[in-house]
Amino acid sequence: MLLRHTTDQITEREALTINPAKTCQPIGAMYAALGIHGCLPHSHGSQGCCSYHRSALTRHYREPVMAATSSFTEGSSVFGGQANLLQAVKTIFAVYEPDIISVHTTCLSETIGDDVNQILAKAREEGLVPTGKYLMYCNTPSYVGSHVTGYSNQVAAMVKYFSTATGKKKNQVNIICGWVEPSDMREIKRIATEMQSKIVLFPDTSDVLDAPMTGKHEFYPKGGVTIPELTSTGDSKFTLALGSYGTEDAAINLENKCKVKFDVLDLPIGISATDRFVFALSRAAGVKVPSSITDERGRLVDIITDMHKYLFQKRVALYGDPDTLIPLAEFLVDLDMKPVYIISGTPGKHFESQINHALKGKVPEVKVKNGERADMYLLHQWIKQESVDLLIGNTYGKYIARDENIPFLRLGFPTLDRVGHSYQPMVGYAGATNTLIRILNALMDKIDRESPEEKFELVM
Repeated sequence: MLLRHTTDQITEREALTINPAKTCQPIGAMYAALGIHGCLPHSHGSQGCCSYHRSALTRHYREPVMAATSSFTEGSSVFGGQANLLQAVKTIFAVYEPDIISVHTTCLSETIGDDVNQILAKAREEGLVPTGKYLMYCNTPSYVGSHVTGYSNQVAAMVKYFSTATGKKKNQVNIICGWVEPSDMREIKRIATEMQSKIVLFPDTSDVLDAPMTGKHEFYPKGGVTIPELTSTGDSKFTLALGSYGTEDAAINLENKCKVKFDVLDLPIGISATDRFVFALSRAAGVKVPSSITDERGRLVDIITDMHKYLFQKRVALYGDPDTLIPLAEFLVDLDMKPVYIISGTPGKHFESQINHALKGKVPEVKVKNGERADMYLLHQWIKQESVDLLIGNTYGKYIARDENIPFLRLGFPTLDRVGHSYQPMVGYAGATNTLIRILNALMDKIDRESPEEKFELVM
């Protein structure tokens, strides 16, 4: 009974969050920056902040995460971090030789009011940036938003610093990807290749945070969107932004800067959201949907049809990032399941209406909350009031699952106590099949575990 003091009596809280369903902005900025080839993320703040953000990403991806820090001391906190950042830029380019340094702020540098734009301009004026190398930055104060907000700010900065319109349109489509696993980004590229459409995907952490073991350490793995590719996004004929919370700002910036029209879609999680993505890419790229993609969809439908009796009317509790939860909730409804409790720590005034739209009016009893006080404690209280058949979210839900004896599907950031999540996609029809199989396995494992001897079947 790890959470034995959780009560089903809910008291309205105005200034207290208990076990938040989010983490802070700089982690998102660091993850997005790693999706640029040859990029070294730089945390403008104390060593402790950078260490925490690196360790959180390293534990989730089981890969060494490289990042630098301005290493604020008491003096920097009082007088500002300009000297630290200038010295850092000089040292990083000399020692670690990245193609680009991507600076993001922290609580400390935001609170003291460091003008990072001015500091980086000074670095360029003083010749600290070698020819052919780049500096960029974004603001990521940890005391507002969440890791998704930081990711969004970093992706928007990619457009600000690199997207360029030359007046000569290219036969390519931009795909701005929300926070998903490297395997998901690889799956999006595979779908585009299968459809014979040329895309520029950014950011792209495939072959960065799931790089193959070669026996040789690569400080900058081969993956990531390149700077020439980022520059070319200003000449693309269209943009698809996948996940409004993580990508819409970047898409708007790109249209304003380079006049590239865009459409904001859900991340292609589940059958309906993937349908919309495939059709949108088909229209934007001017290509047909090949039979191979249709066959993938058919295999997914076949499993749903075969195993529907285990899914029908099962109550599900979800928590995590809004860009994941919205299409995931829709997928569960398509499976005739009932997502009844949905929690996201990321703020956003349209989240509840987006969830209700995804549920298509089929779960009138749903409880939804996001932003401040949308935390794991509240989710557990809801479950105490009326339990669920399945819990879906990151590793922090394992305590609730254990205490309440609920099948648990680990999905989302961070997943710290299992492996494989960064190698198995959840997007596309293949990803939906993976997710469906994991849902079925979790439900059926509990049936086997609790079945009486006379009903313990070999074939289920």
